[in-house]
Amino acid sequence: MTQRVDTLLIFGASGDLTARLLLPGLGQLLTAQPERTLELIGVGGLDWTDEQWRALVTKSFGECQASGPAVDALLTSTRYVNADVTDPAELEKVLGLASGTPAIYFALPPAVAAEVVVTLQSVPFPAGITLALEKPFGMDVPSAEKLNAELAKLVPENQIHRVDHFLGRSTVFNILGLRFANRIFEPVWNASHIASIDVIYDEELGLEGRAGYYDKAGALVDMIQSHLLQVMAVLAMEPPSTLGQADLRDAKEIVLRATHLYDDDPKASSKRARYTAGTIDGRELPSYADEQGVDPARETETLAEVVLEINTWRWKGVPFLLRSGKALGQRRREIVVTFKPSPQLPVGLTGANTPTVLRIFLAPDAMSLELDINGPGDPYELERVSLDATFGDGQLLAYREVLAGILDGDPTLSVRGDSAVEGWRILAPVIAAWQADEVPLEEYPAGSEGPDAWGAVG
Repeated sequence: MTQRVDTLLIFGASGDLTARLLLPGLGQLLTAQPERTLELIGVGGLDWTDEQWRALVTKSFGECQASGPAVDALLTSTRYVNADVTDPAELEKVLGLASGTPAIYFALPPAVAAEVVVTLQSVPFPAGITLALEKPFGMDVPSAEKLNAELAKLVPENQIHRVDHFLGRSTVFNILGLRFANRIFEPVWNASHIASIDVIYDEELGLEGRAGYYDKAGALVDMIQSHLLQVMAVLAMEPPSTLGQADLRDAKEIVLRATHLYDDDPKASSKRARYTAGTIDGRELPSYADEQGVDPARETETLAEVVLEINTWRWKGVPFLLRSGKALGQRRREIVVTFKPSPQLPVGLTGANTPTVLRIFLAPDAMSLELDINGPGDPYELERVSLDATFGDGQLLAYREVLAGILDGDPTLSVRGDSAVEGWRILAPVIAAWQADEVPLEEYPAGSEGPDAWGAVG
């Protein structure tokens, strides 16, 4: 039985995540649900007053044009506490401020969040408390398993939300609708008809002042280990009986358990690179190694590519390429499903036998189906056309959906504990090979499409 949250405690309230993502998402949610009653308490390490905190919340709400009675009530009552939540006495005092059933959102560095989880075991807290943790969840299989064990000492699994905001994107729901509501796709959604699937998330943005986190994570951990593996699982899963949390998360976990590196070869199935100085839209970017806060000796990658295989009847032999990078010349956020070409064209029909390609675009959400058809000129000559559609305006913030699940006690859009471990298990051979320098760290100029030798993707 789910229990609605009455108080949201944000640990790390003075950080960038809170202002940039959490508060706008919360504002949008409260605007859509004016009847919702929620107390918000910000907890951070800066010596802010309630007025300073309220000003930050007001500004973030303004950026998403939040309004209505629920917004007004929260802005009137919200408060801020300066506390070290790794200290048992201070943590107990903070928890005592919450009314009703609380939820804690750990907007903290992973190591600090893990320390707070242990500290929480030594203080009293309400039985119905919800715990929401950001990625990365651990830094490898043992640390993820250990954190799961520590959380299990506190609350049941359905009160733990391992946040992956990609699962809050409307794109995930669009994939489910496209696959399972249209019989034209599901019968051919398998290795007999699909040649390859690429999940690409390339950004034009560079480091943007995030060296403190990014230089320790890199593109592989920041994007592929969490977000893109989850998108792949939704693309590849068997039809769930319902979209309830048990069925949907079971279906994803079955995919992840069957996933491994293509040919089990980290050297052949992974690539890494980092950007050097260059120009993007007239903006000069320094080399990543020269960015403020970066330790060049870490050899952190800003572009990562991994090829995986899902060892099931449906997908055996199909390469799934997951790629993400920064400071690239073109922003590409898309899923590319390439079907196998026709076995043979009838004699007399001319033109390339080009595979059908389905593209699903992320933010803004849209799709295109690229086909070969007889053109308007020579009726025997094939021409390429694209059938395009949009999935809507895509204005709902991912964190709105994430927070709705947390506040309503519904973990459907969060990552289950076993799936969090599987993400590290899948990529462990790649991480080990990179640490042993068995895969070269290549370079690409900022504003380019990546290293020349990599070639085109999707």
